[in-house]
Amino acid sequence: MPQYDPCRYIYPSRRNVVYAKNGMACTSVPLGAQVGLEVLKSGGNAVDAALAMAVGMPLFEPTGNGLGSDAFALIWVEKEKRLYGLNASGAAPAVLSADIVKDMGFTQMPKEGWIPTMVPGAPAGWAEAHRRFGTKPLAELFAPAITYARQGVPVPVNVARQWAQDAARIRRAMEEAPEVHSYWWESFMKEDGSPYEAGDLFRWEGYAQTLEELAATDCESYYRGALMEKIVAFSRQTGGYFTEDDFRDYRPAWVEPITADYRGYTVCEIPPNGHGITVLMALNILKGLELSPERDCADTYHKILEAIKLAFADTRTYVADPRYMRTKTEDMLSEEYAARRRALIGDRALLPQAGDPSCGGTIYLCTADQEGNMVSWIQSNYTTFGAGVAVPGTGISFQNRGANFSLDPDSDNCLAGGKKSYHTIIPGFLMKDGQAVGPFGVMGAFMQPQGHVEVLVNTIDYHMNPQEALDAPRMQWVGEKRIQLEREVPAHVAQALAGMGHQVEIVNDNMAMGRGQIIWRTKDGLLIGGTEPRCDGTVAAW
Repeated sequence: MPQYDPCRYIYPSRRNVVYAKNGMACTSVPLGAQVGLEVLKSGGNAVDAALAMAVGMPLFEPTGNGLGSDAFALIWVEKEKRLYGLNASGAAPAVLSADIVKDMGFTQMPKEGWIPTMVPGAPAGWAEAHRRFGTKPLAELFAPAITYARQGVPVPVNVARQWAQDAARIRRAMEEAPEVHSYWWESFMKEDGSPYEAGDLFRWEGYAQTLEELAATDCESYYRGALMEKIVAFSRQTGGYFTEDDFRDYRPAWVEPITADYRGYTVCEIPPNGHGITVLMALNILKGLELSPERDCADTYHKILEAIKLAFADTRTYVADPRYMRTKTEDMLSEEYAARRRALIGDRALLPQAGDPSCGGTIYLCTADQEGNMVSWIQSNYTTFGAGVAVPGTGISFQNRGANFSLDPDSDNCLAGGKKSYHTIIPGFLMKDGQAVGPFGVMGAFMQPQGHVEVLVNTIDYHMNPQEALDAPRMQWVGEKRIQLEREVPAHVAQALAGMGHQVEIVNDNMAMGRGQIIWRTKDGLLIGGTEPRCDGTVAAW
């Protein structure tokens, strides 16, 4: 056998876009895309394919999501020429409050243990999307993931990198509270206590058994049955906050997508509590600015960064569970407000501050079928492996989405029982003249809106194909005047940005710069897809 290192790549490589006529499935690991393609080829529609992929992804990429994740989706139904939004994010346990957390000595929300866990929405989201738009039985859609869980899946290269990085965080948490984290450790670490490496076979019998029960009960067992009882019992046993009613009362919600016009295209996002509105606000600012004909120049980077900063300053201040938001979404998206924010942009880097618009975090996948239906789907643990909490005897590991709550009582996003937190995961969808162009997404916590803006500018302003739009070097605003640039950004651009007052950091590890997928439908009805070079992504085409 040849000797080699599967994590070593010393030469640059390039991917081409992929075309298809009948169907396409894209996600960050090859097995996920192949599962979706198999469903499409067997007669399933885009929703069926997306669900089979979503059910498998906690196994294929457990560093991004799990059976305790939340999910959002945008679903295009071709017969109706309509885009549907699904919010499957959960709420904090009813008994939890900011005062309880502060009384424990915390000044901000922790990321490990029971405090940041929310009622998971993803399984309910799978069932709800299936009831409305699915065509194949859940048992058939869950079958590939069940088989893989028992036979084992080889760990992809980039998943292994994240596995090793986050294991240290969970190890520290387990040393402090072994009763909470030990089963997670048993599930996700090898027998010798080391993380799984690239090419290792990962098996999980508990995951297979739980999927079988979910399929048999239309996911009801998770919220109103035996699985719910196991979750609540383990929570009570180990100092958690969940009660039976937290789960019995949970339902995902169909929501109307929010939109913004950008140079003749309609960009669609999920409304708050997600922060997709950041994308729309930044684009509203950008569309009134003239971008340079050259994409990789300081002027273009500067304007995009300043628009993103101003949008983020507002959304981080005002976005919360919509039942608690005092600022109206329509005010945040108004042309008048965008013009006022745009006027703040000059030739120097700003210190971003929220304005007053009330004057008037993952894995991502997308699918398309031969009938014209399309799905943009995202589900997330939030920080890699999430809370580091798994329920014994099941395949359920929890997100730590509640870490995004504030403990400030004056914040709209202050923690309260039964409340949804500010949410970073955002599926995207692009339309033109009332017709679907297609789904897109860039996962990666607070990079997500920035990735959306950059991919859309690449596509619409600079006429890049889907692969080129994803390949292009990225920038990320990380706070105050600090920005990160990928090492592929030309040196003269970085130097010029520094001269404009930006505090520039060159990033050598681009895992934090977003990982995305795109499917567009061409004017001839063909599908064209691109996948992220920053992950193990694949476009599976039929």
